[in-house]
Amino acid sequence: MVVTGHIRLSTKGHGDVIDITREVGEVIRESTVTSGIATVFCPGSTGALTTIEYEPGLLKDMPELFEKLVPSNRRYHHDDTWGDGNGDAHLKSALFGPSFTVPFSDKRMLLGTWQQIVFLDFDNRSRQRELVVQIVGE
Repeated sequence: MVVTGHIRLSTKGHGDVIDITREVGEVIRESTVTSGIATVFCPGSTGALTTIEYEPGLLKDMPELFEKLVPSNRRYHHDDTWGDGNGDAHLKSALFGPSFTVPFSDKRMLLGTWQQIVFLDFDNRSRQRELVVQIVGE
């Protein structure tokens, strides 16, 4: 069986890290599927999904890492193409990827104790996002 749900978010952009673990769990609990996998997907090319321990130190470390890997204060060829100044956001998003998959059993995600699912918004402005949660199982 396949079930599709959605998560709506208001983001700040600029490396915003948002814990969506509770929302993904709600989509699973509201579905008719008891065990399987849930894939969270971000339509768009300036957001990404991953898992971290959602705590204050990492919430500071993550944006610092992004900035070291792909500095926002330089010009990228994408900026020359579109003039939107978010070339770095596209590259950061590509490093992490647009989706995350988590197994679940008895409607409970099989995450580690200190593991949360996070959405990363790298765009250079705030946005309204709608993530897709697709559940496959029985």
